[in-house]
Amino acid sequence: MFTRLARVPCSTARTARASMTLRRAAVTCVAALMLAACAQPWQQFQAGQDQSAIIARMGPPREVYELPNGGRRLMWPTQPMGSTTVAADVDASGKIVSVRQVLQISEFNRAEIGKWTRDDVLINFGRPVQTQFFRRSQREVWSYRYVENNITHLLFNFSFDTNGVLRETARTPDPLRDRDLRRF
Repeated sequence: MFTRLARVPCSTARTARASMTLRRAAVTCVAALMLAACAQPWQQFQAGQDQSAIIARMGPPREVYELPNGGRRLMWPTQPMGSTTVAADVDASGKIVSVRQVLQISEFNRAEIGKWTRDDVLINFGRPVQTQFFRRSQREVWSYRYVENNITHLLFNFSFDTNGVLRETARTPDPLRDRDLRRF
């Protein structure tokens, strides 16, 4: 007993290939549009715009800090569960100077050990997701949730002495996102 395979006419095969090509093109276009729609909020503002533009788009800032030059830093943190904080520096007249996401390694690396204080860390990164005091070492540690290289969820920790001066920084796994640490 042999079964015969039906032959598909050539025109039907061409139509199927054309249909597949169109589907692939459509999927590619949709993916490109989705990526374009994913532009981060801090990338949508230009220096010189009035601060009302960013407030209209992102809502009122959750944190506001005075800067030494007479301007202000407006912040929109997503913590405690999120891992970004958008910071907009505005000058004394209310014009945007810069907008950036501050919870990232390039920003954390700007912290100067022995020079920065709690206030410097607060103004640059906002309120920490958690604070702890370690009696034995007499250190207060502030932790910020962030994503390194768009892959790894970590905590960046700032360690202050009893005078509030930054003495050490460290990266640790985020227990909220690390399956191995969740069971402890």
